[in-house]
Amino acid sequence: MNTEILRTEPKSIDIAAQILKNDEIVAIPTETVYGLAGNGLSADAVKKIFKAKGRPNDNPLILHISSVDWLYRYAENVPDLALKLAEKFWPGPLTMIMSKKNIVPEETSGGLDTVAFRMPNNQWTLKLIEACDFPLAAPSANLSGLPSPTRAGYVYNDMKGKIPLIIDGGQCSYGLESTVIAFTENGVKILRPGGVTPEMLEQLCRVEIDKAVTEGLKDGDKALSPGMKYKHYSPKAEVFMVKCDDNDSFADFVNKNFDDYTIVLAKKAENIKAKTLPYGRTAKQEAEKLFTSLRKADEMGAKKIYVQAPNEEGIGLAVYNRLIRAAAFKVIEL
Repeated sequence: MNTEILRTEPKSIDIAAQILKNDEIVAIPTETVYGLAGNGLSADAVKKIFKAKGRPNDNPLILHISSVDWLYRYAENVPDLALKLAEKFWPGPLTMIMSKKNIVPEETSGGLDTVAFRMPNNQWTLKLIEACDFPLAAPSANLSGLPSPTRAGYVYNDMKGKIPLIIDGGQCSYGLESTVIAFTENGVKILRPGGVTPEMLEQLCRVEIDKAVTEGLKDGDKALSPGMKYKHYSPKAEVFMVKCDDNDSFADFVNKNFDDYTIVLAKKAENIKAKTLPYGRTAKQEAEKLFTSLRKADEMGAKKIYVQAPNEEGIGLAVYNRLIRAAAFKVIEL
């Protein structure tokens, strides 16, 4: 099919809403990454999302809503803590998992009796959800396993001919997917870290971090959240995460191990002889640039990518989580 790209304006929202109401799918902008959206209450639309992405159908999707009140439409039980967190962090990069009502099909929840909810912080996407009057199931708008797209052009590269429309909302501000939490008896458990950090959540409740955030799922374990699978967010090149104490030791390692097909993502490019790409000197910059840099490395013909490991505090934990999956858990410790 022909894939059209439209700017964010009222006419584009009307066109997108009509497409979605016909059980077709559309790529939409959010503050985190671009999403591949379909009617989250329609099994047929959700199947088209999985087909376009080449995504395993046991990987659950997130329902994007436009109002906290919508939780009562689709969740069986809404914890008091969920309302407290929504007041603080919505609209924004926080996804909350709750028991689902039967109106939400198993195709959306990956066969689970729970489903995840988020209110994106993008005025045009919120207007689109309101125009549809149903929640949008919207995983990242990339081919399954590749880095998530933070620009409409990257969506087009992956989805050309697979979907009818991409809404171009410009560069995403966060660059990484949302934080995903499940509720526990005493607080919350982070299943996927993101822009709402553990430290931010700890101001309101007790926080646990699932082992799968840094270790991955064991064989036979069920994915309770998107992004928990073994390999994810990965470019075509082979990725290695390098843990080291300082920039000099990282540069020394790279200079001894690079070739013409090696690309490096480093906090500082000084003294590194290999080709380098911007990565950022702060965790926030790393989060914003990570997926873009991984895609650029592919465009440059990289066969091997060395990435300097991030600090695991704050949003750095989210960067670490994405990197270790992009590297399929290949970690070099100096």
